[in-house]
Amino acid sequence: MAYKALYRKYRPKTFLEVYGQGHIVETLKGELREGKISHAYLFTGTRGTGKTTCAKILAKAVNCLSPVNGEPCLECENCRLVAREEATDIVELDAASNNGIDHVRVLRDQIAFSPSQLKYRVYIIDEVHMLSLQAFNALLKTLEEPPEHAVFILATTEVHKLPATILSRCQRFDFKRIEAEQIVARINDVAKDEGFTVSKQAAALIASAADGGMRDALSILDLCVSVSKDITEEIVTDVCGMSGNLHLNSLSDAIISGDASKALEIIDQLYTGSVDMLRLANDLSVHFRDIMVFKTVSADKKPIICSSEQLEVYRKKAETFEIKDIMRCLDKLSVCISSMQNANRRSLLEMTIIELCNPELCCDILSLEKRVRALELGGVSAPKKNEKKETEPKPQQKVQPVLPKEPEVLKEEKREEKKEPGLDETPVEEWGEVMKILAATCPPICGVLNGSRAFVKGQFLLIDAPNPMFKGMINSSSSTFRDAIRKAAENVLGEVYKLGPYIAKKTGDDQDPLKDLAEKLRQFEIPSNR
Repeated sequence: MAYKALYRKYRPKTFLEVYGQGHIVETLKGELREGKISHAYLFTGTRGTGKTTCAKILAKAVNCLSPVNGEPCLECENCRLVAREEATDIVELDAASNNGIDHVRVLRDQIAFSPSQLKYRVYIIDEVHMLSLQAFNALLKTLEEPPEHAVFILATTEVHKLPATILSRCQRFDFKRIEAEQIVARINDVAKDEGFTVSKQAAALIASAADGGMRDALSILDLCVSVSKDITEEIVTDVCGMSGNLHLNSLSDAIISGDASKALEIIDQLYTGSVDMLRLANDLSVHFRDIMVFKTVSADKKPIICSSEQLEVYRKKAETFEIKDIMRCLDKLSVCISSMQNANRRSLLEMTIIELCNPELCCDILSLEKRVRALELGGVSAPKKNEKKETEPKPQQKVQPVLPKEPEVLKEEKREEKKEPGLDETPVEEWGEVMKILAATCPPICGVLNGSRAFVKGQFLLIDAPNPMFKGMINSSSSTFRDAIRKAAENVLGEVYKLGPYIAKKTGDDQDPLKDLAEKLRQFEIPSNR
């Protein structure tokens, strides 16, 4: 006899054997006990979660001659006929390959005939979302008023593609992803029956790779058994083409230390070992997601699928990574994964890793904040090339934020108004106090304003900042930075000012009145809600 795949050999025969869908099987069993059989069911959910399996069990149960508590007895003639797949009254249609209107018309013509062997004619239409619009329209009337002897069971992974008219005529059941603990339990049961061993780490890794699908988990287990009867974590990693926790840990270490060279060496090793770069990007994204969850979730039981040794690794990494750095990595990897379909996957992943190792190459706000934090601490995010590392690390000293210098005092100190020659603006001598408040309330803008000074002109607070990034931040669509400066200035100066960049006036005959007017207009900030 030909070899039978594990997911087929261990397909559940009753509702009791179905894993992870208790809310569905209990409802179906209750309806069968009370004889409330619907004419149309819709099973929806991700792949491998039991939709087709439950459809086959339901088809067997509605035709069982001696049902037991809503379950098929498996002993009567009808149950044995269905089990041998010899029942002509149970029709399975794959809509992916039979999606035309002609196929539905044939089905519609056949449904008028009474069952020849069983009590009900059951039509199981898999991947029903693949039907054409004309086929849906042909099926619509039949679903609305089917014969009493007909039962339709529609299964799909993409329920959003179904017309509302079809959805409204079906009793819908949503299949959820099966929990990792239940998949691990099923793997151990199958391994025990088949006579091979699966390590705890290997079972957890298979459950993680299956992504909530029991069929995928048993298929992976089938592949591993062909390699060895003693399944280890290394075998699962090789069979699935995964990068493995060891390489992912090393890769994330290289990213946090800013070692792009080491990171690219790891990618090259994995590429040489035939690891798919899209799979690697996804694995690395899951890796950072698990670190994020470990750092964020305070409960003892965290929603992470891994061994106890890897949990300890995540704990240490969570102490090393800042949550903003984790979010930056996840954001960059997300963009990388979505762009990999029509690009050189290896080059795209290497570019992304280099950007993660070198925040100065990125222009997003998270990378900017990382660079500002590094400046505030008086260090750099990563060692530069050819820079010698210290053999003995010195204890890190707590460095106060670098505050800007006070505005230079004018030579004419006895002048009552203390104005610079030829200017109408009054210097803000308390600007250092404003910066102290900003250092506590908004460190990014404090770092950008390093070395700045300010002037008051009427109802405007004009800021002269040497950093060219200041104008872009102050004129951005977000009002966070403007509000922080305005509030800090109000606490010190006691008044609410509008903000604008300081522009020095020209002197001499070269001054253009039109340019002077344009510069004055540019001083006014973009209106924002205060």
